[in-house]
Amino acid sequence: MGLSQNSAFTLAEVLITLGIIGVVAAMTLPALVQSHTNKIVETRIAKFYSTINQAIKMSEVEYGDKKYWFTDLNNIETDEDGKPVNGSSEVEKWWNKYISPNMKTTSVKYDEKGLPYFYFPDGSALKIRFTDAIRDWIFYPGNPDKCIKRYKTEDEAHGKCSFLFIYMPGGEDIKTNVGNPNRPDWKYHVNKGVEPYKYNWDGTANNLYNDHLHGCKTGNGAFCTALIQYNGWKIPKDYPYKVSY
Repeated sequence: MGLSQNSAFTLAEVLITLGIIGVVAAMTLPALVQSHTNKIVETRIAKFYSTINQAIKMSEVEYGDKKYWFTDLNNIETDEDGKPVNGSSEVEKWWNKYISPNMKTTSVKYDEKGLPYFYFPDGSALKIRFTDAIRDWIFYPGNPDKCIKRYKTEDEAHGKCSFLFIYMPGGEDIKTNVGNPNRPDWKYHVNKGVEPYKYNWDGTANNLYNDHLHGCKTGNGAFCTALIQYNGWKIPKDYPYKVSY
């Protein structure tokens, strides 16, 4: 028994409706996924910022003003294969003394250059960028290896799956003049805790986007963390990249 004209028409309508739903889903699903990803990245960056600075404040109760136990560090032991020995670097010793008692670290790993990665319970990680200093930090909302492999250079990942911070509470470095509180380029870092990278920021949103060196849009992405902070720890609608973790 065949379908009536009315039932056939109804079936056609159903198929058209399903097709429209499929098209709409295909258009909206990626946006929903990205929105969820944004939320995770925002939350982990803000959580890291809050937790690390709280840990520093708690350590100040025991060790005094942070600017007196902030220092540039070096030296790391290697095994017979030339690989870094965990716990031997001065950076890791500093971390274990001042940070990890008040901020849980699940593991520490080193890259081939001897740079430490500190991993946290929520799946995020932090890299201390140099072996001889604790000033420049890179925060990863997710797996660092996954982030690094996605881009050709470390700089290309900035603002996408890695986010820059600076910890510069101490005074002036006599040799380099770095940290001089009278230098306006360091004013957002000297005598403060861990802050998004704001070196030489002029204080405007436009500069966070368009600074030719550090801008989130036109520079190397160093200002992207500060841009997210500037927007209340939310990724702006006109953010120039799709973030990931």
